[in-house]
Amino acid sequence: MGMMGIMLKLYNTLTKTLEDFEPLHPPKVGLYTCGMTVYDYAHIGHGRKYVGDDVLRRVLTRFGYEVTHVQNVTDVGHLVSDADEGEDKLEKGAAKTGKTVWEVAEYFTKHFYDSMDRLNILRPTIICKATEHIPEQIALIGKLIVKGVAYDTPEAVYFDITKFDGYGTLFGQKLEEQRAAVRDDVKTGEHKKHPADFALWFKRVGRFAVHAMHWESPFGDGFPGWHIECSAMAMKYLGETIDIHTGGIEHTAVHHPNEIAQSEAATGKPFVRYWIHHGHLMMNGAKMSKSLGNIFTVEDVVKKGFDPMALRYFYLTAHYRKPINFTWESLTAAQNALNELRVHALTHQPIHASRNALSQEKLEKIDAYGKKFDDALAGDLNMPQALAVVWEVAKSNIPSSDKYDLLMDFDEVLGLKLNQESGIRNQEEIPEDIQGLLQEREALRREKKFAEADQVRKTIEEKGFVVEDTPDGSKITEK
Repeated sequence: MGMMGIMLKLYNTLTKTLEDFEPLHPPKVGLYTCGMTVYDYAHIGHGRKYVGDDVLRRVLTRFGYEVTHVQNVTDVGHLVSDADEGEDKLEKGAAKTGKTVWEVAEYFTKHFYDSMDRLNILRPTIICKATEHIPEQIALIGKLIVKGVAYDTPEAVYFDITKFDGYGTLFGQKLEEQRAAVRDDVKTGEHKKHPADFALWFKRVGRFAVHAMHWESPFGDGFPGWHIECSAMAMKYLGETIDIHTGGIEHTAVHHPNEIAQSEAATGKPFVRYWIHHGHLMMNGAKMSKSLGNIFTVEDVVKKGFDPMALRYFYLTAHYRKPINFTWESLTAAQNALNELRVHALTHQPIHASRNALSQEKLEKIDAYGKKFDDALAGDLNMPQALAVVWEVAKSNIPSSDKYDLLMDFDEVLGLKLNQESGIRNQEEIPEDIQGLLQEREALRREKKFAEADQVRKTIEEKGFVVEDTPDGSKITEK
């Protein structure tokens, strides 16, 4: 059973089954979420995946676990293709912007975390940059060479996939398909033993002779391959076996099988207990991508007059493993739903009644909503179902203070800032200082400081507004 007496079930992409979640060392949970390759702007397709990770983390916390959340920043050596081909993404970004690769990485890392903050995503416990963990990566590569599963060539150190039993079947991939993913038109390393062998360390020779980011290593001057950073950093901070590792669904083809192979070949232990993969955000049925030019950032959404929380609400309307189709109409619907929920929450901001005064029947009803919400979360993070419970509560006839408490409790997981606006429908017409006074008055009333609250009401009236107390909370109008 989970910490709260509820068994959380998660769909493990590796076993393709819904499994009871049992961490290695409860109540501690180690969570590793693949971060960004910081060569361009984060967009709302990324936002979906990171909100999904955030919900997972919030649910684990709600169920009583202590989560250490580690996220990498790929600020080096990720080539355009996952299969070690093409140009380096960071150098491409640098060429485009006239910055150094280091400046490019720093600029886009900052943009990424700003976007995440706007989506109310909790900052990871540990943010680790690939460039700051080169010694750990070199040590791991050294270990693989000693074990005979990696081989050194004049151009790179490669991992020998034939030495890892079952490599070709991880996540149901077939090696033939993988070979197809290694495009014919790009020069594959001429010293590879097998086309799907992947680079652990690129040397500064040939096409990489002028590579801007490079380090000394026992295998020659060069830079790490993309996959090795995740294994090295995940194991450094979370141990050789990690509870949960997440990523986008596209990573099941190359990146995650490679992480498993190199980690388990080095340690002889299972690398990850539960693999979680998020579905894509589609734009009119196509995956959001640079090549199609159908990319929007969180700023684009804000510029069009939407609250970033409406975008977060939109993400929660689909199950994390399913694709979700983005349209401006669907975002508008999400914004309207969020506004309505906020009105429900804020008009019920309690002037606290005591729970003891409630009938047994009402108390049971309130607790039943909480259980229903937790059951939805426990069933592989079923957010559409959880949102349905939120609406049931919003529209129910339970006492105001309990309605407010339940919605605030649920919002710890939803992260929608449901108490953000004051309970005024046409908010834009009420000046901010008046809204502030109204909230101050509500707070005083909650603390039963009625005389002080009345003083605030007089101040509001002196400024030309009328406060009217209704069963639904305080309404404010211009005189």
